Parts: sequence; C-alpha cells; structure tokens
Amino acid sequence: MSPIAPTLQLFFTERLINQRQASPATITSYRTTFQLLLRFVGDRTGKAPSALEFTDLDAEAISAFLQHLETDRHNSARSRNARLAALRSLFRFAAVRHPEHAELIGQVLAIPQKRCDRTDVSFLQPHEVDALLAAPDRSRWEGRRDHALLLLAIQTGLRLSELTGLTCGDIQLGPGAHARCRGKGRKQRCVPLTPATTAVLRVWFHERHGHPDQPAFATRTGRRLSDDAVEARLNLYKDIARQRCPSLEGKRLSPHTLRHTCAMNLLHSGVDSAVIALWLGHTDPRSTAAYLHADMAIKERALARTTPPTTKPGRYRPPDDLLAFLESL
Repeated sequence: MSPIAPTLQLFFTERLINQRQASPATITSYRTTFQLLLRFVGDRTGKAPSALEFTDLDAEAISAFLQHLETDRHNSARSRNARLAALRSLFRFAAVRHPEHAELIGQVLAIPQKRCDRTDVSFLQPHEVDALLAAPDRSRWEGRRDHALLLLAIQTGLRLSELTGLTCGDIQLGPGAHARCRGKGRKQRCVPLTPATTAVLRVWFHERHGHPDQPAFATRTGRRLSDDAVEARLNLYKDIARQRCPSLEGKRLSPHTLRHTCAMNLLHSGVDSAVIALWLGHTDPRSTAAYLHADMAIKERALARTTPPTTKPGRYRPPDDLLAFLESL
C-alpha cells in the first residue's frame, strides 16, 4: 500500500472526524470527491487506487481531473471549486506528514479557484408547481411518497440532504406542525408546516407506518432515498409535467429549484428577507439577496413608486444636409 492510502484514511478519521468534527454532509461530500479523483487517476495510470503514489497526484493530474469534472461530468464552476477545496484540505494535511513532497504539494495548492458568474435564480411559477405536484401517479405507493416529498420540499425549502435525512420522528403533525432538520454547519432548525402540507403528510405517514428513527421517505425495502434517486424521480416528473405545462420545457429543474421556489413564494407573500434567511437556514442574510434580484415583480413595484424625470423624448437632427447624409450612411 502506498503512502497516499494511510494519509487519506488519517485525513478522514483524525482531521475531519476527530479534530474538525465535520458534519455527515461534509464527510459525504469529501468522500465523493476522493472517490471521483482516485477512479479518474486510476483509469489514467492503470493503477489500483490503493497503489497510487503522491507523484501520480501532481498538479497536472489534479488539473486534468478538474477539467474532467467540467467537460465530462458537466459540473458547474462552483462544483469544480468545491471539489478543489476538498483536495486542498487533504494536501495541506499531507504537507506536515510528507515534507519530502513539499514541492509537489505546493504546486497543487497553487491551483487557483475558477471565477464564475452569478447565475439567475431558477424557480417555479404557481401553475408550474401545480403541474409538477400532479405528475406523480398517486395510485401507486411510490407516487404517494413522491407527491408528499415534493410538496414538503416546495413548502419548506429544505435542502436535498435535509430532505433525505428526515426521519419519521423529525416531522410533527399535531398542533404547531413542523419539520425539524439539521442543516449546513450542524445547525438545527424547525420549519412550520401549512395545513395543506400537514394533511398530505398525515395520510402518507399513516400509510408509511414507520418508527420515529426510520427514514420519512424510504424505498420499498425501507432504505433511505439517495440524492441520485430523488433527482431521477424529479426529472421523471418534469417530463410528465411539461406535457401539461409547456413552460417547464426550457427550465432547469433540480431539488434546489424547489428550495428557490419556496423562497420566492415567501418573498411574494411579503415576508421579510431576514425571516426568509432564518427559514432557509442561511448563515448570512446576504445570501437571500439573490432572491430579491430575481424577483422582477418587486422591481416593477419599486419602479411604480418612483417619480419619473420631467424630460421629453427627443431625436438628434443634424443641422446641415451634408451632415444628415453622413449620418444616414
């Protein structure tokens, strides 16, 4: 076994779990990054992952891996940067234990983050929400489960990891109905449920009949739904819903789109942006500013309240026929 294997194991057990006490979501994200990297470099070199050396993970290989994420896996620049941050964390950890590879590690740490444009927030209009919620076949067990899951996601704005991590005990349907979750940064929060969502979830949990520590939305075998499974189901329902609602055709739909939809519904209802930040679990309320930029209705209402300048429309007219001819060219 090469030195990289025990270093990677210590990075997870000592650095992430013991020292930093990283959340399960962080560990999962880092684990996926290194799985992708080891498979990519293994295919590139013909070596087994446990046999890879530090020299196989030089700056050229890491750069090729990052390019692979963007071109072959179609990751965004933000996702690429998140993977690079995980790799930098490992190499900073390895720098102390393997000073003989200081030059190689320094070159990897010097790989820059990629600048990325701020993209517009994608969210669903009310008629698109109705079409999406009508897509699951509620005559089937999976359809009833997915309908409850989609409704909960749109109403609460939970992240995908928060949704799949919910247990039956995390959702209280009595007086003061709410969903309790653990979000980014190990923060606990409660999100209230509307009567309509509560009614749907009450029917689902009566059928689910699960114990408090079991997944709220499980597979037929009782296992927790994976992120990939939720995304696949959402893509399926988008294909069904766009037959009824053509505006979904060119719209990117992901689990995070449902979170954006929740935020925009709150914003349209006049909820203060600071409250929306608490609702969504944003550490910095400035993160909610993206929804203000995306809401054209708010900008139009602001424009209607302004006093237009007292100016008349005019058109430039050349004072001379020759100048007028030149302007017309």
